[in-house]
Formats: sequence, structure tokens, C-alpha cells
Amino acid sequence: MESHMATETTDSAAPDLASGRVRFGARARFGIIMPSGNRVAEGELAAMMPWDISLHVTRLRLTGSSPEELDAMTRDIDGAAALVGDVAPALVGFHCTAVSTQSAAREADILARARAASGSDVVATSEAVVAALEALSARKIVLVTPYLDHIVESEVAFLNRHGIAVADAFGQGLNTTAEMAEADPALWYDLTHQRQTPEAEAYFLSCTAIRSLETVAPLEAILGKPVITSNQVMAWHLLRRAGLSDRPEGFGCLLSQH
Repeated sequence: MESHMATETTDSAAPDLASGRVRFGARARFGIIMPSGNRVAEGELAAMMPWDISLHVTRLRLTGSSPEELDAMTRDIDGAAALVGDVAPALVGFHCTAVSTQSAAREADILARARAASGSDVVATSEAVVAALEALSARKIVLVTPYLDHIVESEVAFLNRHGIAVADAFGQGLNTTAEMAEADPALWYDLTHQRQTPEAEAYFLSCTAIRSLETVAPLEAILGKPVITSNQVMAWHLLRRAGLSDRPEGFGCLLSQH
């Protein structure tokens, strides 16, 4: 008669459940509030974060670049901030360069409402840009963006309000977050390299929705100056504001040296 008794397996060890590299935020959790159409920022931010830091993202409707669309993005910031606050983040980042740099009043409103709704400290991309340029002692920059002219103009005005001169400002004229994400990183490399000038103390590739992170190290090598991007400065600012001194390599001198 055949035996149907189960046999024991003796050649397998119990799995080491502690060795996986899953981001559970053992050291810190960061909340991110970003445009709904952004396909790029989550991946770039995660690439710069240590494995024991987790990102928790919620979104606000924004897929285009008209003044009306930018204005509408923050209407439900209270709800978005409350949702991301449920994970008890160490910090929340409001992550949209164009909206956070629109005006001092808009920036202050975003921060106040998001802090009240989330119960956490909140930083904005606009703040991260200024803090990064201060850390780099850069007071005159070249600005390269995918934006329409009205956004380029508001960003130049924002930088000027903070004592940062702009030697050259360029907008590629893209309207949607989809167009921005689909642009090849080589485009941003070429546009920035073409604007090399001895006047510039740093180069800023603005916009959270463009694939610019991989251009930072090669641009710094050829320009001999610091290069920052919107996603890079937010990652750096979150880490430093949280009191974390990690210095990831390969993403520019801001993260590796400051």
C-alpha cells in the first residue's frame, strides 16, 4: 500500500526575514505631496534615499502649466496633507517647484495649511532650492527649465527676491507633465552645457517632473560648478532638516559634500 504521509523537508533553512531591503522607514518616514501627473519625482527621490528611510506620497491634481491649473493645485492641500499625516512622517515635502515659487504669499499659505492639516513640519521645494544655493555659496546661477515663459519669469523673480542673480534663464516651452517626463535626459544635459558661462556659480535644472538627476554628475564634471535639480534639493533638504547626515554619492556635490 502506498503511503500518503507528508514527509518533512530537512534541507531548507528558515528565511532571514530581517535581511530584506524593503523600505519600512525604520529610521525616518517622509511624506511627499506632489502633482498628480508627475511620473519622475518618486523614482528620483527614492534613488537618493538610504534604505531605512521611506517615502509616502499623496497627490494633488496638476497635469498642465497654465496659471489657472497652477492656482488650482493647492485648493485641496488640507486634505492631501491630512492623508499623508496619517503615517506620522518626520517631515512632509510639498514638492512642486512652479507652484511653490509663484509668490511669497502662495508659499506661506501652502506651508501653513499643510502643517496644520498634517500635524507635521512641512518644507517646500522653493525653500529647498534657496537652502541648497546658500549651502553652495552660489549667488549667481544659470536656470534651465522645461517651462512656459510665465513660469520661468516667476522663478527668476523668486530667486531674485532671495538675493540670487540669474545670469541666464531658459524655458523649453513644455506644457504637460507627460511631455516633461518623456523628454530625454540628454536634452537637459545639452541645454545646460550650451549655457556654460564663467559668471555662473551654480546651475539649476528646475522642475520635479523632468529626468535630470542622471545629468548632475557629468555636468558638474564638465562645467566645474555645482549643479542642482528640484528633486535633488528636496532629497537633500529632507535629510538635513531631519538631522540626517547621509551623503549619498553619484548625485552631485550638494548631497555628497554638504
